[in-house]
Amino acid sequence: MGRLAYEDGNSVDLDPWEKGTTAYWSAHGLVCTPATSAETNEARRVAASRATAVPGHAIPVDLYVDPVCPYTWIASRWLLEVEKQRDIDLRLHVMSLRMLNEDRVVDEAYRTNLNTSFGPSLVATAVWVHHGPDALRSWHTAFGSQIFDHWRYPDPEEYQAAAEHALAAVGLPVGLARAAWSEEYDEPLRRSHTEGATSVGVDGGTPVMHINGAAFFGPVLNAIPRGDDAVRLFDGVRLLAGCPDFYELKRTRTAPPDFA
Repeated sequence: MGRLAYEDGNSVDLDPWEKGTTAYWSAHGLVCTPATSAETNEARRVAASRATAVPGHAIPVDLYVDPVCPYTWIASRWLLEVEKQRDIDLRLHVMSLRMLNEDRVVDEAYRTNLNTSFGPSLVATAVWVHHGPDALRSWHTAFGSQIFDHWRYPDPEEYQAAAEHALAAVGLPVGLARAAWSEEYDEPLRRSHTEGATSVGVDGGTPVMHINGAAFFGPVLNAIPRGDDAVRLFDGVRLLAGCPDFYELKRTRTAPPDFA
């Protein structure tokens, strides 16, 4: 990979770094070439350099959600709180936990869960394809209000019933629920998923958030911030998103999500 030269005349050997990161990705069942690594870093820098809102215009916020993920639900509720107090252009898109993990090494129980909870992301995609982003947002709220009323692991039948009920509740054709068993929406779901996740890189998860052109995994919240707390968090996230050299803050979760 060679050396990275700085303006002050110093330089650093990048080969040990590249070997280390390649070993990390390999240990997680992933493959990344030096070119891919460099291109991803450059894409992040370019995106972050644009992360300044245009005065007088709403702040663009794109949130990529898998409807069955509790952390994407909490993030979406947080941004709805922010929307009450900040001029943001909040747009929801669909991503998929199963697609996110298809090339990763995960335990068999988790793989089974990913395969059996795939349906709602396809239904969400069908809603977006046929009725647009506003309908997706309404359906996601109606769906999540049933699934995330308290913490549990819903089975496929409950997911399907919630998807159908949500369609009826927001005035959409209940027949769209058949998308859960169809391959018709695999391609548009993958397009949306790739659009959201690629800029984040191989360490991403759900939710994915794009703000002013900067993309990152998170924030992962265990409960929904309300009122001023929601806005303070948003302002902090926006500040970090505007820093091209910021990469990660993380700590281990010690409790299940709190939907109250």
